[in-house]
Amino acid sequence: METPDRDVIEVRGLNHWFGIGDARKQALYDLNFAIEAGSFTVLMGPSGSGKTTVLTLLGCLRGVQDGSVRLLGEQLNGARETTLMTLRRRLGFIFQAHNLHESLTALQNVIMGVQVHGDVSDELAHKAAVHVLELVGLSDRINYLPANLSGGQKQRVAVARALVGNPALVLADEPTAALDADSASEVVDLLKRLGRSRGTTTLLVTHDSRILERADRILVLEDGRVVSDTAPRTAQKRHHP
Repeated sequence: METPDRDVIEVRGLNHWFGIGDARKQALYDLNFAIEAGSFTVLMGPSGSGKTTVLTLLGCLRGVQDGSVRLLGEQLNGARETTLMTLRRRLGFIFQAHNLHESLTALQNVIMGVQVHGDVSDELAHKAAVHVLELVGLSDRINYLPANLSGGQKQRVAVARALVGNPALVLADEPTAALDADSASEVVDLLKRLGRSRGTTTLLVTHDSRILERADRILVLEDGRVVSDTAPRTAQKRHHP
């Protein structure tokens, strides 16, 4: 049985709809799962299966309509906007298109990730950004503009920006889809390594089968339902020697 205080995410009986009246359509059906702190979980499924809906609900970007979603110990169903705002500041987001500001250097992009977490001095923001860029192996690229970085390097900047506030949970939407195999492996290994060292939990939405063996757990959605919840053999061996 799972220990509640170790669960970063706990979803029970989650349903979700889009539209109103005759156009109302159910997107999620009675979802039930929990994700343990420090784990690396992959959420898979075909287009339209509900993956992005789940991610936006967990990211406090969309309101919970029906069911229970506990995030970092807080109930999202009926939560006040102030609670949701506080929770968002404890999350890190990584997107497929990296979403870097092209006119800013790698360092400046990451500093922006510090500033969203509240009132931080310029000196501390700079120090934190340099440190996390060193962690992702970009200490020699901190003053480069995105146009002068490779695809893998841009995504590592995006990872650094997501991690600079030391979030409890990282939500990643297809972060390896546009990367070659080596770069994809680098990004995933980085997230797993930082998860072990910092206790950061990662939920990664993907179609990328190349990274599945690195997951601690794989959740599969189809038509808004969880149809599979498994651990790859490598993860099983790691947790049960």
